[in-house]
Amino acid sequence: MDVGSTYTKAAKIDLDGARLIRRAEVPTTSATDVLHGLDAAVAAVGGGDELRVCSSAGGGLRLAVIGYEALVTAEAGHRVGLSAGAQVVHVAAGPMSGPGLTRLRAARPDVLLLVGGTDGGDGEVLLHNARRLAAARIRLPVVLAGNADVRDEALAVLTARGVPVTPAANVLPRIGVLDPLPARAAIRDVFLRHVIGGKRLSRGRRFASLVRAATPDAVLAGVEALADRTGFGILVVDVGGATTDVYSALVPDPESETGPRRDVAGTLWRARTVEGDLGVAAGADGTRAAAVAEKLPEPGDDRDLAATAAVVALRRHARGRPGLCDVRLLLGSGGVLRHGGGERVLGAVLSDVAGGWAPPDRARTVIDEQYVLAAAGLLSADHPAVAGELLSNSIRYEM
Repeated sequence: MDVGSTYTKAAKIDLDGARLIRRAEVPTTSATDVLHGLDAAVAAVGGGDELRVCSSAGGGLRLAVIGYEALVTAEAGHRVGLSAGAQVVHVAAGPMSGPGLTRLRAARPDVLLLVGGTDGGDGEVLLHNARRLAAARIRLPVVLAGNADVRDEALAVLTARGVPVTPAANVLPRIGVLDPLPARAAIRDVFLRHVIGGKRLSRGRRFASLVRAATPDAVLAGVEALADRTGFGILVVDVGGATTDVYSALVPDPESETGPRRDVAGTLWRARTVEGDLGVAAGADGTRAAAVAEKLPEPGDDRDLAATAAVVALRRHARGRPGLCDVRLLLGSGGVLRHGGGERVLGAVLSDVAGGWAPPDRARTVIDEQYVLAAAGLLSADHPAVAGELLSNSIRYEM
């Protein structure tokens, strides 16, 4: 189950045969109770023995990143947040001030990712920011993933003032070494424990108990499973009504990890970005504004909007991220693409030679017609073989 801002999608999977039995989608019932739409979608596929749910309803997960230095730990935290299925709505670097706290509150994040310093490096900025957040009585949940040498002290400062904190390993333990998985898991845990219930999408606790991940986190897990199965680089663009998400899973380049081209903030070979201003329904005005800013033709119908959203989202995702020109599979997802607009949308992406990045010239284009990436992602932790087979059976990517 994927409870989106516009539609709730159900995919009934046979675990024994690793195949899609039936799928359905119904309008998301956010105005009343999202469980009404969820139950209707379950009924439309004939029910099942177990429910696995991801959700981006209510705007998904809004994350703020507070780091030590803009080009290193703050950037590393930003990349980790994007990979965790979050819409990063605010990034701050250095010692926080009063105006900085005002800007943080104005961004209306659901969760704060507090990072800073490599292990054994500077710890003063991380401690300063922890004290500032505690003194300001910030009640938002915090994921603390900075310098391990001062983590316990920062944790004590925050918890003493009642701030809910989840500690995790440092996102940047050493210069050039990015460790996203512990913080990504912590952000997911905080999303499930604190955010889903707080969006008032449903009465009672049943919906919160069913949700296992933010939808972009589930889709990224599906993309990772597909990349592991194929062994080559993959690029995915998912155009929705309110947001456009881009996922990339690249083959690691040793020169970029240890050579002179090493990125000091670390290289995230499995990455995701979300563009909260690009879409074909609620995000249509943002797409039109982005077209003007990027000097693209004014979009007309939904397929034009989807193509524009995809082009702008890929430009933003790709700038400063090497290796995308070598991907072998460009996968499109989203309602407009599944309903006949895929060729136009993906064609626009591959022909975009004026956007500041080099589009792949050897990529095969495929549409996720059955919308199985999220389903595979929800299955990948407990049933990795089923997830892989489901992707192979549903997405024809033979080269």
